[in-house]
Amino acid sequence: MPKLATASKYFFLILSCAAIFLVSGRVSFNFVQSVSLTIFSASVLATLIFWKSRVAISFLGIAGLILTKTIDIKHLILFSSLEVILFLVGMMVIVGLLREVNFFNWILCRLVTFKGMTGKKMVIVLCVTSALMACLVDEVTSIIFMISLIFVLADYFDANPLPFLIITVMSTNIGSTGTVLGNPIGILIATKAGLTFEDFLLKAFPLMLLVLGAAIAVLLWWYREEIRKLDTKIKEMGNNREAFARLICVPMTKEIKNEFFLFSITLLCIGLHHRLEQFFSLPTNALLLSMPLISAAIIMLWHQEKAREYIEKDVDWWTLIFFMLLFAKVGTLKYTGVTDIFSNGIAKLAGDSQFFIITFVLWAAAIGSSILDNVVLVATFLPVIDGLRMTGIDVASLWWALLFGGCLGGNITMVGSTANIVAIGMMEKRNKRSVSFLEWLKISLVIGIITTTITWVFLLSFRRFFSC
Repeated sequence: MPKLATASKYFFLILSCAAIFLVSGRVSFNFVQSVSLTIFSASVLATLIFWKSRVAISFLGIAGLILTKTIDIKHLILFSSLEVILFLVGMMVIVGLLREVNFFNWILCRLVTFKGMTGKKMVIVLCVTSALMACLVDEVTSIIFMISLIFVLADYFDANPLPFLIITVMSTNIGSTGTVLGNPIGILIATKAGLTFEDFLLKAFPLMLLVLGAAIAVLLWWYREEIRKLDTKIKEMGNNREAFARLICVPMTKEIKNEFFLFSITLLCIGLHHRLEQFFSLPTNALLLSMPLISAAIIMLWHQEKAREYIEKDVDWWTLIFFMLLFAKVGTLKYTGVTDIFSNGIAKLAGDSQFFIITFVLWAAAIGSSILDNVVLVATFLPVIDGLRMTGIDVASLWWALLFGGCLGGNITMVGSTANIVAIGMMEKRNKRSVSFLEWLKISLVIGIITTTITWVFLLSFRRFFSC
């Protein structure tokens, strides 16, 4: 049976690719356009069907593009978005060192052990902390530490960890929209659209807080029974607060102070990068992309004996290589003119209606990212939006629609974002319990629709603000 199932998957993949190639040829695509669209579609489908083999599939896709002369080596390198990859490498090294010195544990224990804690306050603290940590580092690092804390809380208070896991994951995905650091799609959109860290703080961060507040209200009501039980346990064990603090807390050390100082300087420079670039006459986003590399270099020079370990263990090369090859395949769609065809088609449908185009991009991104990895979805959309810009459409607000759609839609299904997959994997490994699709969907669909609708109304109501 397993072999038959695998064979049927291969048959479906081959049949789908053949259909895409034939249909695209019939609708006035030339040969290279049909090849680039077919290889990209095959890569996406194969990644969904054979997720664990996604890098191998990407290798085959790039080889196919080169051998069919659909793209040359020069443009392959150009479209790989090495600036985004290097930014992520630098941030991963920095976060790796913070993880090593227990910086995140130190923060978390201070938040959950203050006096007067109740079940409702605990959930609000978990939501806000998850969102802000995603803003400062990235959603995956944030979720690893938050879920680890959830397990400690669940064990200590004898509570079911699943509701609090879902609460934390959804807050993390929402929080990842707040700054350029929260999600790989943030830095990807920033570099392609020319947006700065200040733009994110001014426009995305307030909207993120609004959406987070709405999500917290829904989550507090949805899980009111579990929160009530937790509140009862907290009151019963209130006298043991010191024992609980000893269980999860780590002391402030010299290493934490040093790494926190370096991390703060990095964040400060990233936050002020636009002003500093103007002052020193640097190219747009030069400091934004360079600062993580400078800080990572300082870390490796400072801890020379572990420098190789930071690069080999803390940098997720598997994911970064997948991203790099994905960006190259998406760039090929632009290079061959495929995305221009789609952009022109959307422009004809939209006409002069900003209402239509914002609605289309936001909801298409939200629905698409609930099925595809949001980086795949956003990378595909970027050249389409750029093509819309070439037709004369004001696309400034579309970048924000794409950002929020890609992140908020990731909450809807269990595979909608990397944070979801990591959290569920940790749950299954530790509790030997899997999460059912419907168990997740019941609340996630409600949160996804409500948060995306709020964003939709906000983007339309303040369209001029997001367009300036």
